[in-house]
Amino acid sequence: MPSDDQTPKIGASLSQSKRRKISIVGIKPNIPDLNVKPCYDSDEEEKGEMTKTFQNLAGLKFHDGCYVHHKLLYGLEVEIFARLPCFEYWKLQFLNKKFLQLLKSGEIFRVRQEKGLVKPYVILHSGAESNWEMFDKDFKTLQKLPKVPSSDYCFFHSDKETISVGTHLIVIGREIEGIVVFRYELENHKWFKGPSMITPRVMYGSASHGKTAFFAGGIQKDDNGNPIVVRTVEKYNADTKIWTMINGMHKARKFSSGCFLRGKFYVLGCRDENDKHLTCGESYDETTNSWELIPDMLKDMTFIIPSQSPPLIAVVDDNLYMLETSLNELRVYDINTNIWKKLGVVPVSANTTFGWDCV
Repeated sequence: MPSDDQTPKIGASLSQSKRRKISIVGIKPNIPDLNVKPCYDSDEEEKGEMTKTFQNLAGLKFHDGCYVHHKLLYGLEVEIFARLPCFEYWKLQFLNKKFLQLLKSGEIFRVRQEKGLVKPYVILHSGAESNWEMFDKDFKTLQKLPKVPSSDYCFFHSDKETISVGTHLIVIGREIEGIVVFRYELENHKWFKGPSMITPRVMYGSASHGKTAFFAGGIQKDDNGNPIVVRTVEKYNADTKIWTMINGMHKARKFSSGCFLRGKFYVLGCRDENDKHLTCGESYDETTNSWELIPDMLKDMTFIIPSQSPPLIAVVDDNLYMLETSLNELRVYDINTNIWKKLGVVPVSANTTFGWDCV
């Protein structure tokens, strides 16, 4: 049996062991700044140079991008990108051509729809220079849209009418040469001009549902340049970017309001070709391509002056609400009895501006 002085002294041997320094040598990662705003130019050569620069910053070569693409299953790619905020989609076009094609195909947005990943965004017009800003529903995230590519003074300083359909924002205004249509595409983060309406007009009633938007009535110029009130109706498809004429309404209307209610397109109120206020409404059934006239739909509405705004309406959970501007009173529509139920006075003085400038 070993004695105490023969017993190995573990603590001593450890304390006497020679300390060594271990050097870890690495390479500083080259991380690209994805928040750098791209410069959209029609010159493909310049865009190609930007793409090369972006890939160099990311430390990627062309075959690296292809390798990553082939390693990931197509369905998995779509599932991943469908969960990204829409604010980030414009960056995908700078990774490689495969991701650019995926973005433009609309497959990401289709999956978002199927998976219930669709989130509402609010787009507001900010100032006289035709700038728009996009917010999330909580107004915590902001993205400024590119400036509308128009150099026409008349367009920037005249009234414009907007509507969102699918992933597009449609802006219709007036240039010196006539009525013009611009569309912003979310997947490209870019504005495009056209296509024009079949019958260009303003002051129409409009509403969108999914990837289709409807434009009913309005003011159109005749062959002599005189304004006329029409009952013409067109629809726009965001996928095909095509305008299509459909059956006209029973009444010619201007300054009307439109909405989708329980699968049908409704047009309310406004004034006719004789500048007379209309209390009737109309509903359009797309399956039969036909209109139904709804008499006395706004019979209880008070009309203050001829220049009163179109009806201020909104559809929530398949119920139609309206702000009666003369009384600042909120009402809800009973589609079965054609009667508006009074809900109470709202803290908005809509009557002071005759309904205009109220959001």
